Amino acid sequence: MKAEIIEIFPDNPDDRKIQQVVDCLKNGGVIIYPTDTVYSMGCDSRNVKAVEKLCKLKNVKPSQNRFSIVCSDLSDISVYAKVPNVAFRLMKKLLPGPYTFILPTTGDLPKILQTNRKTIGIRVPDHNIPQQIVKALGSPIITTSLKDDIDDIQEYPNEIEVIFDQNQDKVDIIIDSGWCGIIPSTVIACTDNDQVELVREGLGEFSDD
Repeated sequence: MKAEIIEIFPDNPDDRKIQQVVDCLKNGGVIIYPTDTVYSMGCDSRNVKAVEKLCKLKNVKPSQNRFSIVCSDLSDISVYAKVPNVAFRLMKKLLPGPYTFILPTTGDLPKILQTNRKTIGIRVPDHNIPQQIVKALGSPIITTSLKDDIDDIQEYPNEIEVIFDQNQDKVDIIIDSGWCGIIPSTVIACTDNDQVELVREGLGEFSDD
């Protein structure tokens, strides 16, 4: 079965369409959805079979995944990650926004997402659609870009026709919200109270001054 394209406007998302996406996720579906950076692929982070399917699509072993999760706001983050003081200050300043924070995991993170690194990427995108999906779902969704090579920012697909052509047999739903972007998030590692490391410079501006 080919993926269904659902048009959702970020300024005023249709609750029925959001619920349709949520129902798909609850049933183990994989979706493509917009963020404040690039279009991403994801699933319900607590659905083991869905995560395994996503790993297969991305050609990675579950134990070696580098997936990040989307939370709806800062209050949700502490459930899944330990937040050092320096990270909390930065996150309060920068989120929601085009940033991924690498933080130590907590025991509440689904086991399939726990790797030997004992860290998890956290996103709170400044985009209404993923925020509404996460709130309605009641758990984070995974975010992983449609492109495998994260260093070549020119090849992130942004046109729905191209995205559909490349992924129509891979995912269940593709959310069309118009123009998204081709520059990924800025990645910041905060795994120690006294250390902040810029891992990747992306759309979000960053200074540790």
